[in-house]
Amino acid sequence: MTAADTPPIDRYAFLSDCRTAALIGPDGAVEWLCTPRFDGPAVFNRILDRRVGGAWELEIEGAPEPSQSYVDTTLVLESRWSCPSGTAVCHDFLAARSPDEGDERGIIPTGVLVRRVQCEKGRVQVRTRVKATPDHARRDAHWTRSDAGFTEHHAGLSLSGTPLSLHGEDLFGSWALTEGETTTLLLGYEGPPVPSDPEVAERMLQETLAAWRDWSSRYVYDGFAAEEVRRSAVVLRGLMHSESGALIAAPTTSLPEWPGGERNWDYRYAWHRDAALVVLVLMRLGHSEEAGRYLRFLLENCLLSDGRLEPMLTLDGGTRVAEEPLPHLSGYANSRPVRIGNEAFEQHQLDVYGQVLDAALAFQQATGGLTDGELGEVFQIVETARGLWREPDDGIWEVRNRPRHWTSSKLYAWVCLDRGIRLAGLTGASSHLPLDDWRSDREAMRTEILSVGYDEERGAFVQSYGDTALDASLLRLSLLDFLEGDDPRVVSTLQRIDEELGTDGLLVHRYDPGATGDGLGGVEGGFLLCAFDMVSALVLAGRVGEALRRFEGLCRCGGGLGLFAEEMSAGGVMLGNHPQAFTHLALIEAAMNLDAAGGGEALHAWARDAGGSAGAGSGGGGSGGGDRS
Repeated sequence: MTAADTPPIDRYAFLSDCRTAALIGPDGAVEWLCTPRFDGPAVFNRILDRRVGGAWELEIEGAPEPSQSYVDTTLVLESRWSCPSGTAVCHDFLAARSPDEGDERGIIPTGVLVRRVQCEKGRVQVRTRVKATPDHARRDAHWTRSDAGFTEHHAGLSLSGTPLSLHGEDLFGSWALTEGETTTLLLGYEGPPVPSDPEVAERMLQETLAAWRDWSSRYVYDGFAAEEVRRSAVVLRGLMHSESGALIAAPTTSLPEWPGGERNWDYRYAWHRDAALVVLVLMRLGHSEEAGRYLRFLLENCLLSDGRLEPMLTLDGGTRVAEEPLPHLSGYANSRPVRIGNEAFEQHQLDVYGQVLDAALAFQQATGGLTDGELGEVFQIVETARGLWREPDDGIWEVRNRPRHWTSSKLYAWVCLDRGIRLAGLTGASSHLPLDDWRSDREAMRTEILSVGYDEERGAFVQSYGDTALDASLLRLSLLDFLEGDDPRVVSTLQRIDEELGTDGLLVHRYDPGATGDGLGGVEGGFLLCAFDMVSALVLAGRVGEALRRFEGLCRCGGGLGLFAEEMSAGGVMLGNHPQAFTHLALIEAAMNLDAAGGGEALHAWARDAGGSAGAGSGGGGSGGGDRS
């Protein structure tokens, strides 16, 4: 197989039961599934190697690729095939149910991947092949027949339903359906084998639809781009682990940031830098329970290792996963290496201190829900950041060659102190905290950023101190309330970034790899988070028309399923891990800033104004400047 045989990343549908996820290709094959949770070993991984990797194929004889769509506000995928003899529809889903009373998990996984095919018209011939490749294709499948169907012993899988036959290491099936007939296959990935009774599959379908619809019914936003925001919200919920409340960056590993390149990383973990947007977005959409569970997961596991905050966590709160190459896999579109684990666990990233404090302040403003113990943890993070902010770090983009004084890191250190000071005033905790010292350091940070981080000759805030390279992370200067959106220094920075890092007035690259010297080299796609950040920053700069044009152009690139990966090429090809939480978070933020255009930054302003009313409007503008006591 060549790279040309690999389906585009944005053609893959996303399934989730909030414990694990599956990706289904445009031909109806399940090409990615990890068990027993998001960061477990893959049992289907053809997306990473079209020869070695496993997949669960499903096709209708004589039919081209199916049309695919989600059933309303759910992650139940509906695929429809048409051939000369008839029409068939398949419902694919990771089974879930609504919680019992008092169960705060929101969506309860059942541990079963269901494929339910029905002939709607005429007669169709259905064929399937199950090629499992346990442990990231480092083991051969070992199926044995059981009373319920088949059991695979390495990965603990069970397959029941329409009878299949075993040939070598794969399972095969072929059967005819006439109008009104249905066949179902159930792949259990945890627990005992599932009975193959058709009524069980129908019940699972209805329970799964109900679970997602119940969750979506709490959605309260009806402003600009409400449908795009709603779909992004469902994607985000699908990336949240129901057991712990963690949100993973993406459900995949090693989908490349450029075809054939080596920027291939494992994103199946929880990054602290998602914290503020996750909490703000979930609360604004009416999902304050999930926001609270996520923040508490974060705070319970924000362990200061060697006096520093870890940048990321596993789904159960761990802080170490070794990075490991899988040389036997050729990679998506022949992009090597394929990696599992992530070396970023070992880095020091100063920005995460500000992200956690920004999230904590917003949550407290909107709900008043932080306990004294949680506040103590948060204030300790502020004090730790105060002792570290003058040191170099590895930066928001996790550059791997050398620590630097990144301007965005100093910006988030300022955010940490600023939010800590405001949180202390909001909660009445001022009396036992060194607030005078905090205010002094906050002002010193601000002075340094404005004097050293801004290059008068370039007319822009620069990537790191003493350098002239640009960095799109600084599009957030006004979104974080450091400067007003129409401040000349902000406006000129937007202009320079668009000129030097932008593409076709739509995409925005994170930075220039050559000018940055990030230790990797090569090229990468435009970073979709930064493209949506540009939309938000333009709104705050008063350039609403341009922001709207960009937003609409980006949304048109999401394809029929409304899913966004991490990056995109100038030709509209999605790149990087998929779907990407950060991209969908930034899309929602941009939509809400457009909705509140003329009233200032939307999400932080909403949190300040909400006062515990999760259904409140977008709120007014921020005061800017950052000099509040």
